[in-house]
Amino acid sequence: MGRAAVQPGRLSGVNRFFEFSLLGLLTSGYLAVAGSGFIDLPTLAAAGSAILLRALMAAGLVKLEISDRTVAALTLIYAIFYPLDYAYVSREFLAATVHLVFFLAVVKVLTAKTDRDYFFVKVIAFLELLAASVLSASPNYFLFLTLFLLFGIATFASWEVRRAAHRAGMICQAGLRDFSGRLAGLALLIAFGVLLLTGGLFFLLPRTARAAFQHLAASGFAVPGFSNEIRLGQVGEIQQRGTPVMHVRIQGTDGQVSVKWRGAALGEFDGQRWYNTASAGALLPSSGGVVRLADNRQLWRAGRRLSYEIFLRSSTSDMMFFTGLPEVVQVSGHSIIRTPTGSYRAAYGGENLRYAAVSFIEPGRPSLPVGDLLPADRIYYTLLPPVDQRVLSLARDLTANKSSDEARADAVEQYFHREFGYTTQMLAQPVADPLADFLFVRRKGHCEYFAGSMATLLRAVHIPARVVTGFQSGVYNPVSGWHIIRAADAHSWVEAYIAGRGWVTFDPTPPGDGAATQSLWTKLLFYSDAAETFWQEWVLNYDLDRQLVLAAQMEESGQNLRASWLDGVGPRLSRWREPILAAGRKWGLPAIGIALLALVLRRLGPGTWRWWKTRRRVLSVRRGDVQASDATLLYQRMLGILLGRGFEKPPWLTPVEFARVLPAGETAITVGDLTNAYNELRFGGRRDAAVRMVALLEQLEAQR
Repeated sequence: MGRAAVQPGRLSGVNRFFEFSLLGLLTSGYLAVAGSGFIDLPTLAAAGSAILLRALMAAGLVKLEISDRTVAALTLIYAIFYPLDYAYVSREFLAATVHLVFFLAVVKVLTAKTDRDYFFVKVIAFLELLAASVLSASPNYFLFLTLFLLFGIATFASWEVRRAAHRAGMICQAGLRDFSGRLAGLALLIAFGVLLLTGGLFFLLPRTARAAFQHLAASGFAVPGFSNEIRLGQVGEIQQRGTPVMHVRIQGTDGQVSVKWRGAALGEFDGQRWYNTASAGALLPSSGGVVRLADNRQLWRAGRRLSYEIFLRSSTSDMMFFTGLPEVVQVSGHSIIRTPTGSYRAAYGGENLRYAAVSFIEPGRPSLPVGDLLPADRIYYTLLPPVDQRVLSLARDLTANKSSDEARADAVEQYFHREFGYTTQMLAQPVADPLADFLFVRRKGHCEYFAGSMATLLRAVHIPARVVTGFQSGVYNPVSGWHIIRAADAHSWVEAYIAGRGWVTFDPTPPGDGAATQSLWTKLLFYSDAAETFWQEWVLNYDLDRQLVLAAQMEESGQNLRASWLDGVGPRLSRWREPILAAGRKWGLPAIGIALLALVLRRLGPGTWRWWKTRRRVLSVRRGDVQASDATLLYQRMLGILLGRGFEKPPWLTPVEFARVLPAGETAITVGDLTNAYNELRFGGRRDAAVRMVALLEQLEAQR
C-alpha cells in the first residue's frame, strides 16, 4: 500500500507552532538570566538580537542562511577565546561559562534546521534557566520559570506530534484542525495545574534546609559596614547604587522612623583608609536562640525601647546591624560574636540573615557605655599617621577655650555643619592626601570624608575617636510595612570617647538635599519591593517556623472573617433563614438533578443523537427499508470506527483512494469491501448493498 501525501497547510502549522514554542522556551530562559543582573550588556544584546532575528525568520519576514563552514570557524574562534575570557575578561569560571552558553545559543538559534539542532536548543534553554537559578534570588525568576514551564509543555508536545506526523506508515495526520489553539490551551491548563499542585506542596511541606534556594554569586560590590575597612571616597561610589541590601520591620510603627543602623566601628587610620586588624572577638552564649547583649543593670534601666526585625540579603559578610543600644537579639541557627569595638557578627555569614532585636533608645545624643578606657585602648584610639601640619593647627584652633572633651567634639561637629557642603560627586582623579584635600581645598564631599576628618581632628587633640559605618534609616514602604535600606543609604559617622558616658555618637555630615518626593514611579517600586519581600520571606526562607506562622495567620484570618460575617450579615439573614431552608428542602434536590442532567446532555447529547440516528437506520435497513442516503450514513459510521483506531480520511482523498492507502491487513480488506458496497448503494441504486454494508460494519467493529 502507498502512503498518502501530507497536506502542507496543516503540517506547516504544526511546525510553526513548534518553532515559536521553542523560541518562547529559549526566551524565558534568556529573560530569567537577564533578570539576575549578572550578565553584561553586550552578551544580553547579542542573545536578544539572535532570538528576535529567528522569530522574524520563523514568521517568514526574514531569510538568512549561515553555512556550516562559517559556524565551524566561529566555534573554533570562541574555543580559543574561552580560556582568555576566563583568565583576563570575566576572571570567573561561572561568568565565562555563561558567556559560552550564550554563544552556543546564538549560533544554534540562527542555524537550527534538524531535529538534532532543535534538541541542542532545548538543552541551551535549560542551561539558561539553570544559570538563572544560581544567579538570581528575585521573584522575577518565578515568573520566568512559569513561562519556561508553559513553553516547555507546548514545545515537547508539539515535538512529539511533529515526529508522529512524519513517521513512516502514517496515512494521515488526524486532529490537525485548529491544532495550535487547542495545544496552546492544553499546555496552559497543564502548566497551571503543575504550578497549583507544586505550589500547594511547597507551602504545606516545610523545608528545613534554609540554603536550598541560596544563589552562589556574590553581590558584585562591597557595601561599607559589611567589612572591616573603608577607603576615603568609597561610600560616595556606593551611594550611586539603589540596590536594597537590608529590610527592617519596626514593631508598633506605621510610618518613617529616623534612626542609624550601626555596623562596624573602625579604629585604625593610615591616611587613606580606616580599618580594623582582624580579631577573633568573644562568642556570646545563646539560650534557645536568644542572646543577651546587655547586663541586668542595663535591662532594668527605664526608658524607651524599640523592637524590630532585620532581614539582610545574601552577602559575603557576617556583620549584624543594630540601632541604639541593643539589649536582646533572637537569631535562629547562628551564634553571635562581639568584637572589641562593640560591633556584632554572626558566627556563620554568607547567607540571608534574619534576626529580631530589642534596643534601648537613649534620649538626646546616643552613647555606648563602656566604663573607663584602659591606657592601651586610649593610645589605640588616638594614634595618627603622619598628617599635614595644617590639620593639627585646625584641631587646636577649633577646640581652644573648650572646657570638656564633649564640648570640643561639639565644636568640631558644628564646624563641618557650618563651613562644608555635602556632595556625592566623585573626585575626577585620585589625590595624594585625600584628607588635606577635603579639609583645605575641596571643602565638600560625602560622609566618610566628614567622619574620617572629624575623627582625625579629635585624635589630634588627644580625644579617643573612631569611624562607624552603617546605614541611615532608609525609606518606609507603606505597602509591605518594612523600611527599605539601600546601598545609597550607606553612611559613616563618629564615636568619641567621653569620660562618664562612654562612646558618644557625633555626625559631622551636613544634611543633603532632603527627602525626595514620592512619584508614581516610587510607588510602583514600593509594590515591586513588597513582592520581593514576600518572595524572600515566604519562598527563599520558608521553613517550619514560617509554616507555623502562616497556619496561625490563616486561622486568625478565618476566625476574623467568620466573626465579621456573622456580625454584619447574620441579623439581616435571620428573618430569611426559615423560608430559605424550606425552599432548599423542597426544590434543592430537583434543581441539582436538573443541573446535572443539563450538563450530561450538553456533554453527551450530540454524540448520543448521532449514535441513535445511525442505529435506527441500521434497523430500518435490516427490515428492508433502504434509501440511497443510507450509504452516506453507514459510510460515516465506518469512518468513525477507523478514527478511533488512528486512521482519519483526508478530505482530498476519494473513498476508493482512502481504502487503497490503508496498511495491508484484515481492516484494509473489510474497508475495501465496504467502500465497494457504498458505491453500489449510493451511485448504483442497489438496495441489497445496504445489507452487506451493515454486515461489514459489524465485522469491522469486531476486528482489533
